[in-house]
Amino acid sequence: MKTITLSESGPDVSQIIYSYWRAAEDAALLNAQEVEKRLHTCTDLGITTFDHADVYGNYQVEAWFGNALKRSELRREDIIISTKCGISLPDVSRPQNRVRHYDNSPAHIRRSVENSLRNLQTDYIDVFLLHHFDPLSDPDETASVLTELVLKGYVKHIGVANFTVHQHKLLQDRLSLPIVTNHFEFNVLHTQPLEDGTIDFIRQQYSKPMAWAPLAGGRLQVYNDERTYNVTSTLRRIAEQYGINVEQLAIAWLLETGALPIVGTNSYQRILNATSAVDIKLDKQDWYEIYFAATTRHVSAAALV
Repeated sequence: MKTITLSESGPDVSQIIYSYWRAAEDAALLNAQEVEKRLHTCTDLGITTFDHADVYGNYQVEAWFGNALKRSELRREDIIISTKCGISLPDVSRPQNRVRHYDNSPAHIRRSVENSLRNLQTDYIDVFLLHHFDPLSDPDETASVLTELVLKGYVKHIGVANFTVHQHKLLQDRLSLPIVTNHFEFNVLHTQPLEDGTIDFIRQQYSKPMAWAPLAGGRLQVYNDERTYNVTSTLRRIAEQYGINVEQLAIAWLLETGALPIVGTNSYQRILNATSAVDIKLDKQDWYEIYFAATTRHVSAAALV
């Protein structure tokens, strides 16, 4: 699998990114041994970039990953670790969190980065992202603490997650450092980033987006509305022409846009499907047929003038 430069300032990441964000969905798989098994499965397939957040796995997965990495024969410099903070959830380990809320305050960001470094057992985080925009935060203070963390060497690159274009611009305007990516939902059933300016803005910044839920969170397997049925039917027909399966085609469709799919599945077969999709080249008309099935729009006569 090739590595891709995330932005003009780096880093180089694998075309497919693995995330532990769904680890808590299956209690039987929420354990240190499973985290280590997935680490080795991914690196064997060429995935060298791993997505984390402080909240993943009930605030436990970062530490398990850190232990797994320490026990492995992998060199720290051979993998890319991204992690996030900014979403605070109620949890037995966080009694101060009464309700879900967002927090981009300097104190919270510093504390979260220090915890992540300790849990991941690393001296630095390759890409540190704000997990969600906090409308109560002061963007100047947020930018200042992010710059401080980079200057101290705790963080190499800054990113955002689930930010709108205007939120992205607001923070970037306060930073002298580049924001290297935005991490948001993007898939064949959620094509809004192509239409609301999000993808265009990221391209304008000479960077690439990270796309979570690249398989639409399992919705490609549930045909409970006409639009989903139309999309999955189109995917099945085109996949058959290429001799691949629907999941491989859905990932290949994303890769054509320059997005980097973040695979968070607990299924090893789906991890394999995603990695094999990097070798699939879609015909442009096939790409658009899938897109129009998703958007239920077709080229108007006016567009042909």
